Amino acid sequence: ADMVSDYFEPADLETGEELYYRREGVQQAVLRKLRRGQFQVGGALDLHGMTVAAAKEALAGFLHNARRDRLNCVRIIHGKGKGSRHRGPVLKQKVNHWLRQRDDVLAFCSARSMDGGTGAVYALLRRQL
Repeated sequence: ADMVSDYFEPADLETGEELYYRREGVQQAVLRKLRRGQFQVGGALDLHGMTVAAAKEALAGFLHNARRDRLNCVRIIHGKGKGSRHRGPVLKQKVNHWLRQRDDVLAFCSARSMDGGTGAVYALLRRQL
């Protein structure tokens, strides 16, 4: 019944493959807007094919530049790990870990399917003073 009601929002469904995080103090409504793609994405980084070390360095540089350029929301494409065989999505797990450790990341979540789905995340960045 919920799926055919006017209040159904596909972005609110969880399949277990999604990443999502919000820093303490960030309202749930902000994460909901992020999951629905309601923030303008100002830049994107594609980590496909990178080693873990190269991806970590690229991500740090990208986020530094995004804040310098006063971007509020960015997309990070980590892939779904289909090339990682039995190890699972290595970069996806690393990105999840790295973003949680950064003070400049307020929230992040898996992207909408048109933007990479569970192979990418939207990250909401703290505004620079």
